[in-house]
Amino acid sequence: MSIITTTDKSFQLLKGESLLDGLERTGHEVEYQCRSGYCGVCRLTLLAGKVSYDEAPLAYLGQSEILPCCCTVIEPIRIECRAGRQGELPVDTDQYTLDI
Repeated sequence: MSIITTTDKSFQLLKGESLLDGLERTGHEVEYQCRSGYCGVCRLTLLAGKVSYDEAPLAYLGQSEILPCCCTVIEPIRIECRAGRQGELPVDTDQYTLDI
């Protein structure tokens, strides 16, 4: 299990979890389509650390780019990715009343 640091927060990947799944679980905004390294839509910038691939992805990757859908994190990494609204805590509506 590796430590992932993004623009907004840090979290730990769960055993067997892909980086893309971990980012989604923690409320990060990551676009994706194929989830297999073919399209390259989920491409992110790797700022520090290392990842590997079981098979080379078919999508083009520039220097310092990774595909969170199919990479394996092999040491703690820092990536450029932001948490979205879905990662925020829900508002407790019980504390509000409606005057009619």
